[in-house]
Amino acid sequence: MAMRLAFIGFGEAARAFRESLARHDPTLEFTAYDVLLEREGAAGACGAAMAAAGVAIAGTPEAAAKGAEWVFSAVTADQSRAAAASVAPFLRPGQVFFDINSVSPASKRGNAERVEAGGARYLDMAVMAPVHPRGHRTPVLIAGTLDAPTAERLAALDFQYETAGAGVGGATAIKMVRSLFVKGLEALTVEAYIAAEASGCLPEIRASLAKSYPGLGWPDFAEYEFERVLKHGMRRAAEMRESAATLNELGLNGALAAAIADVQELTALAGRRMAPPAETLEGTIAGLAQQRRRRG
Repeated sequence: MAMRLAFIGFGEAARAFRESLARHDPTLEFTAYDVLLEREGAAGACGAAMAAAGVAIAGTPEAAAKGAEWVFSAVTADQSRAAAASVAPFLRPGQVFFDINSVSPASKRGNAERVEAGGARYLDMAVMAPVHPRGHRTPVLIAGTLDAPTAERLAALDFQYETAGAGVGGATAIKMVRSLFVKGLEALTVEAYIAAEASGCLPEIRASLAKSYPGLGWPDFAEYEFERVLKHGMRRAAEMRESAATLNELGLNGALAAAIADVQELTALAGRRMAPPAETLEGTIAGLAQQRRRRG
């Protein structure tokens, strides 16, 4: 029988994984459930994406989990707990639940308790790079009890993974701390440029940063940082709030991560209010400065 994989959440990560997995092994079967189906129906954008990808549309989490050997939870960070809770009662021994969401170690441990209550296996998977263009071959870390059959199948499917210990939370801890730097650098670049535009010194700031940090590859670096924040800022904000929770759980100060989340979210929202979008980076910065000064 063909191996059946299920996705809880069918956003960017799930779609990228499905596409590359299907190319690697055309015998694989896929099903997916997304909460958007309840709002839009199967004829909505999410359902249409599933149908176009040849993914069986599951109307409920239970339907998605039924008959699937592996279940991937791939939702936004703020929906991770709800996703695990929605499918956990329907998971059975022999099934493997991969939690690829960017959430705190405590959140993943809570999800693991829910999933393992019915006898399924839970694995903490952290995606350590953008999912495009490599799809399921994007480097990942896995923590938890990885049994030999699952490891063999991961290898056969060409997942590029490393283990991060047997304790759930070990993989996501690395992701959460790393994200503090990566998403923080994005936020720092965006906020500095917007402030420079608002104060009338953008050319001077751009020249100064390029001179002080030539290795970053200006101006392409700035364009890339703005592109990531404008496209993914809302999802990154949810992730950074989980990073803040991670630091607070450690007895450290999560305020920096929380501030990064605010910059990501505010900038993404400001970008949505810009209609039509600016054609140049300079125009984008000017528009964002105007929107941010107007609404915060």
